[in-house]
Amino acid sequence: MAAAVSNVKETKGEAIRQSRTGKRPIDLPKGVSAKVAGDKFEVTGPKGTLTRPVPPNVKVVIEGAKVSIVPTVGGSDGARYQGLARALFASMAKGAAEGVVKELELVGTGYRVEVKGTTLNFSLGFSHPVSMALPKGVTAVVPPESKGTLLVLTGNDKELMGQLASKIRDIRPPEPYGGKGVRYKGEKVRQKAGKSGGKGK
Repeated sequence: MAAAVSNVKETKGEAIRQSRTGKRPIDLPKGVSAKVAGDKFEVTGPKGTLTRPVPPNVKVVIEGAKVSIVPTVGGSDGARYQGLARALFASMAKGAAEGVVKELELVGTGYRVEVKGTTLNFSLGFSHPVSMALPKGVTAVVPPESKGTLLVLTGNDKELMGQLASKIRDIRPPEPYGGKGVRYKGEKVRQKAGKSGGKGK
């Protein structure tokens, strides 16, 4: 019973937090405009245009450079959808204004990546190279000084960029022994101790 009461309190607390966040208008960055077309929310800025469906149970109100998300249902559901929509649309506005950058490091002898047009070609210790096409709106650069071990991705869609970086990392995730593989730049890879050594040490 105590656990059930605790879960109810946590749910209410989360709804309150989402409600407080969702009620705050989004201040559009300089150079970014927003509009609603049918059931789609669209932002346009220096880094391009992003479009997403308006989530259920909310409506979007645009007044000058401010975007407000208004729930169309009451209770925790309204607060939840309001909070989620605000987070999504704020991320879109930032991406259209500043862009999104993801960097990945290739760690391992002979591990390399090269960019050929809109295709990434990876050498990651497999018997064959691995190729991946870049999604529309994403560019890739391999800094010469990295000698093929650093991949810099640039786009304007935070969700797409996160999915792409994760997909690339999954080609060869960092190994627990030695840490070889593809990792996010700055990622701390938890490594296991080697299996050498006898018992009792």
